[in-house]
Amino acid sequence: MAKKPVKMFVCQSCGAIYHKWAGRCEACGEWNTISEETRETSPISVLGHAGRMIQFTGLDGEISPPDRQSIGVSEFDRVLGGGLVQSSVTLVGGDPGIGKSTLLLQAACALSRQGQSVLYISGEESVNQIRMRANRLGLEDAEQRKNIQLAACINVADILSTLEKEKNISLVIIDSIQTMWLDTANGAPGTVSQVRAAAFELIRMAKQKEFALIFVGHVTKEGSIAGPRVLEHMVDAVLYFEGDRGHQFRILRAAKNRFGATDEIGVFSMTGQGLVEVANPSALFLAERHGHIAGSAVFAGLEGTRPVLLEVQALLAPKFGDSAPRRTVIGWDNARLNMLLAILETRCSLRFNGVDVYLNMAGGLRITEPAADLAVAAALVSALTHHSASPGSVYFGEIGLSGEIRQVPQADLRMKEAFKLGFDEVVLPKRIAHGNNKLSVPNGLQLIELGHISDLVSQFT
Repeated sequence: MAKKPVKMFVCQSCGAIYHKWAGRCEACGEWNTISEETRETSPISVLGHAGRMIQFTGLDGEISPPDRQSIGVSEFDRVLGGGLVQSSVTLVGGDPGIGKSTLLLQAACALSRQGQSVLYISGEESVNQIRMRANRLGLEDAEQRKNIQLAACINVADILSTLEKEKNISLVIIDSIQTMWLDTANGAPGTVSQVRAAAFELIRMAKQKEFALIFVGHVTKEGSIAGPRVLEHMVDAVLYFEGDRGHQFRILRAAKNRFGATDEIGVFSMTGQGLVEVANPSALFLAERHGHIAGSAVFAGLEGTRPVLLEVQALLAPKFGDSAPRRTVIGWDNARLNMLLAILETRCSLRFNGVDVYLNMAGGLRITEPAADLAVAAALVSALTHHSASPGSVYFGEIGLSGEIRQVPQADLRMKEAFKLGFDEVVLPKRIAHGNNKLSVPNGLQLIELGHISDLVSQFT
């Protein structure tokens, strides 16, 4: 039976499908992102369809870890779980100008230095522009360049024909997937149908030729990769390259990884010679910290498998007029700050309703784990009472609505990182009397265990 075209309306931001046009997408809330697309479909008869029998196997069986190729950039390898996996597909997203192309060009040169063949295909820049960036980054060594091949192309059919004939490819970089165009798909480059079709064909080629594939993806104004439902489910790993343009630090964070830990991070510093790896981010985040200042506390956090120490800063300013007090947060969740203020006011009889509250995670790192509650509370109480926390103390613990301080995972790793950086006191949740709660405490490190938020407040009064 002949195929018949079917009209549908697709959100170009999230990929949601509608039967009629609407001004606002109900799935992602974006306005004027729904456009009409035409797809050819044909009735499918399941009964009587000729197909091959699939083979099932049991869950038991021999397994072996995937073969990995170290890129040569240790922070990048760390986020990937140890290096690139053969035939894997990785999506790297980030704000414009944050350094995605710089990171991948440096990674391509590091891999080339090991004798691996790398193809860098750009749909946004010319070959000369890529060469100029390499010169600015100081990537002029012949060993870094000899195995890298550059091309400027957006036609997926041409790219597939070229990749079909290439041999011994280790890595292919597509910068960016939103610029790719496939003549068999409807829409302009960047639309959901084009992104989905182009990514599918390139992924199919990567699996067939067994080379690693990296896509660069644009992000929406909310910070998520454009068309996330289209791309994120098709790839093996999703990495976000984050950072505040006012800070030199850049964070490469794994949001999805089929071959490694999620929420793993790699830390880089942006310099005039490109991105420089930060092997010990805790020391760098605390480099400009000054002790004996009210409103400051050190948080021992955990990003993936890496413990990270950073300073939490709180500032309370008098509120003027009849307006509601301000609650300004950088690097943490604003709703969680409001909840923590309510707990301190209700359970500890502290008053924050007459002041503006400003909270900052120094260094530009965004913290999402609840373990930061205790450090934030310490900074707030310190700012309110004008009593500084001990400069040798670190804090971690989750605070419940009744004021209890709850256990958090990987306390041993947090304490070892604090001890390594010279801290001598750890304020943490009180351990329960039963269960496997043994901690490996470094010699010379003092533990202060708290069971309720009022115990913390008593330290500053």
